[in-house]
Amino acid sequence: MKKFLARLNSTERRFVVGVFVVVFIVINILFIWPRFKDWEKVKVQINKAQNNLHAFQKEIGQKATYEKRVMELESEDAVVPPEDQMTEFLRTIQLQAGQSNVRIDGNSQRPTVTNQFFLERAQSLTVVAGEPELVDFLYRLGAGNSQIRVRGLTLRPVEPQRYQLSASITLVASYQKKAAARVPVRTADAKAAVPAAATAKTQPPNRKRP
Repeated sequence: MKKFLARLNSTERRFVVGVFVVVFIVINILFIWPRFKDWEKVKVQINKAQNNLHAFQKEIGQKATYEKRVMELESEDAVVPPEDQMTEFLRTIQLQAGQSNVRIDGNSQRPTVTNQFFLERAQSLTVVAGEPELVDFLYRLGAGNSQIRVRGLTLRPVEPQRYQLSASITLVASYQKKAAARVPVRTADAKAAVPAAATAKTQPPNRKRP
């Protein structure tokens, strides 16, 4: 580079240096300066990843608590066969309605929701009762170890008395899923050994020719 510049006069040297400076600036403008903001983006991504990591580690630390809670829920109620769940659910509602002096004017089944451990049955009711009786009915349905709870409730006074309430209620109950029976799986070696053993038993022993 020095030899090349030595062969040039002062004007040519200034021109060459000016071209290099312009090229350097253009390269920085096109490729270097736009990347200055990338570091801020990277820092935001790092902070987000660290926050997610802390949240995940916190949830992992709660594993023993969640497992204990699942065991408690599983032991609260016996497993009710799926074909009997709606009958048991409705029977519980009707029994408590009679004890609380609540009149059921109509009921309808709602779609079933399921997850890994429980089946959630839903029932819509239209009932008529006084305020104390209705409160007692709803309280006793959800008291104790019961898995029944209220999802929706709409109230309006009954005409013309107005001392009774007509309520549209959506009740849900969670039933423990029956654990699937484990089927023993035979390995490939065990499967191959059974036919081989059977063949060995059925084949006649080799006899030596006289």
